[in-house]
Amino acid sequence: MNRNYWYALGILIGTTIGAGIQGIPKAVASSGLLTGLAVIIFIGLVVLAVNLMLGEVVLRTAGNHQLTGYAEKYLGKWGKHIMTLTMTSGVYGALIAYTIGVGKALGAIFSLPSFWFSIGFFVVFSFLVYFGLNVLRESELDLSIIMWIIIFITMFIAFFYVDVNNFTGFNVSEFFTPYGVVLFAFLGASAIPMMKETLTKERSELFSAIIWGAVISIITYVLFALIIVGVTGSKTTDVATIGLGQIIGYKMIIFGNIFAIFAMSTSFLALAFALKEMYDYDYKLNPNLSWALTCLPAIIIFLLGWENFTETLSVTGTVAGGIEGILLVLIWMVARKRSEKNPEYNLKFGYSISAIIILTFLIGLVYYLSTLF
Repeated sequence: MNRNYWYALGILIGTTIGAGIQGIPKAVASSGLLTGLAVIIFIGLVVLAVNLMLGEVVLRTAGNHQLTGYAEKYLGKWGKHIMTLTMTSGVYGALIAYTIGVGKALGAIFSLPSFWFSIGFFVVFSFLVYFGLNVLRESELDLSIIMWIIIFITMFIAFFYVDVNNFTGFNVSEFFTPYGVVLFAFLGASAIPMMKETLTKERSELFSAIIWGAVISIITYVLFALIIVGVTGSKTTDVATIGLGQIIGYKMIIFGNIFAIFAMSTSFLALAFALKEMYDYDYKLNPNLSWALTCLPAIIIFLLGWENFTETLSVTGTVAGGIEGILLVLIWMVARKRSEKNPEYNLKFGYSISAIIILTFLIGLVYYLSTLF
């Protein structure tokens, strides 16, 4: 394993662990601890399977593409259009969530209104997006290492404040309560093509990097939910570390919210680069126009007054994440029959696995839509 492997792993983890981890404790507290932990593990395994499918697809396909390019190649124009709508809405939703979340975290640290912190964060990171994938590859690993140090310090401090009376049992009727937020927290498929680009001479290691990215994410989410809910219980806040700081004190306001800022910053960069790549590779747009289309819609929606952090996670995860997951399974099924290259790994999944994954996403979509009426 050389440095490129760790860069690739850093891109996946940095894309995956962002605003979603901050929303998980609130969702888990609302559903019951054991129910929430079961959902985290189940959805984590489902998304792992989808990411492995996409990894096989990118290794079977010549050239560089983003999700929309693979959708067009294997599903046709209809697939590209739906994937474009899904990917753009998903990334815009995520960028809005990160902007809201970082603003709230900085506001908690400095005891000031969050709005201008959100604007400042968005401006700085939008300029970083402008400079391209090399900025991501060189910064993501370093940011991820710093993030891991801070998250373990946060969990270590919080562990001594856990109250087991805050732990609740399993309630199957609440299974879909945390579904959207948890699915959002695991979304990172757009990182897979960038991982392939990073592993220029080590494509065989893509399988391992995807596996470890999922394992690390699942363990992190389970531990984070367990400890945060154990400390804050019914007082768990939308941005989890804010409530943690309110109970433990100012040292946790600092550590917890610095972790939140790093987690959301790494994901902002990774997802924004992925969307810009879509416009660059799959729509052949001018780089400046690609950058504008990547960054401007999210900040415009934020400025229009959308500031609901948890609802942003839930809607984006359930709708955009669910449709994206279904499309990726269909792409994998077609790519296995129309391969352009021999892939470095070949999954042994049968159609029953594909059906279970698609059914999971469909049920989640139907459940969410039913709550609107």
